[in-house]
Amino acid sequence: MVVGASFAGLASALALARAGLRVTVLEKKADVGSKLHTTGVIVKDAIDEMALLDTLPMHLVRRISGVRLYAPSLRYIDLDAPGYYFLATDTPAVLRWLASEVSRAGAAIHCNSAFTGARRVQSGFIVEGFGAARFLIGADGPRSRVASALGLGASTRFLAGVEHEYPGVSLPVSQRLHCFIDRRLAPGYIGWVFAGVGAVQAGLARRRNGRGGLRPREAMAAFLAKIAPVIDLRGLEPTAIRAGLMPCGGLVSPVATSRALLVGDAAGMVSPVTAGGIHRALKHGLAAGHAVADFLHGRAEDPSSRFVRSYPRFSGKRLLRLAFDLLQSDLAFDCLLATRPVRAAASIVYFHRKGAFDAQEGDRQSLPGPPWRTRP
Repeated sequence: MVVGASFAGLASALALARAGLRVTVLEKKADVGSKLHTTGVIVKDAIDEMALLDTLPMHLVRRISGVRLYAPSLRYIDLDAPGYYFLATDTPAVLRWLASEVSRAGAAIHCNSAFTGARRVQSGFIVEGFGAARFLIGADGPRSRVASALGLGASTRFLAGVEHEYPGVSLPVSQRLHCFIDRRLAPGYIGWVFAGVGAVQAGLARRRNGRGGLRPREAMAAFLAKIAPVIDLRGLEPTAIRAGLMPCGGLVSPVATSRALLVGDAAGMVSPVTAGGIHRALKHGLAAGHAVADFLHGRAEDPSSRFVRSYPRFSGKRLLRLAFDLLQSDLAFDCLLATRPVRAAASIVYFHRKGAFDAQEGDRQSLPGPPWRTRP
């Protein structure tokens, strides 16, 4: 039994069903594509690593080739990595497509079905209202009820995010993720705007109870007002608003117990630096499904012991998260954004490797003022 029908839970269920097991997925929402808490951007690494995405319908995605990173002053640099790209998605439709693949493989998805508790028995668990399960996978988000019921770990550090969708809007530069640094509006993280599938998505995330004391709605209004000189979305009514918590403290502990484990946001499997989780949700969700199938077929030991050691620990990224939380300075970013070390660090964050910097692009300015001083 898999609890939660987002990326991690559906990936786990797909691997289990394709392995010939009888799989039940519980989802408390009425529709797997409703009330989302993710921007839905998929990185190239996920496309390269998972054959599952080879059949993703192309009309559900839009390719974005690079990043435009803005300092608090709204000056910017453009970052690229040869051959690298991001896929903006029609996220509700992508999740419905993935759910259809899971159903086609033979799993049963029960929407409007909340997990309320489980009682351990020798062969697994009795799940309240749904009967017996030989193995239980918790993929039900950062406030996981499965984790609470089984005494597993829970995330304690979060970013609070909000995002608006504006259909029928075009951006002056549509092939880039526009990312904005501002300590007051987005302490501990960034704001963003990009052209998605049929709509422009604009949002920001910030440390929960971060500096500035702004509520999400107030912070979003202030963010849209600030970026208006370069991207003006003021006065537009969003057709959809997403909001939620993003765990940023790394992997929870314990992440598993006998015949049960957590995946995705429930496991804290989100990068503490970028808050990106779809890639790992799919990758480790599939891997968890395969590991559980091997165990239930008698080919391997319970994956709640050795297998979960393969989960990402984010040791270095937790340190970067701490450094950013403590040292974030608008003045420093205004002065240093165009320097070689900061450009290189930003490229590693966004592309996971060294990117390319176009000096001519970097010398452009979005607002009047002295140009960036860059080395030849």
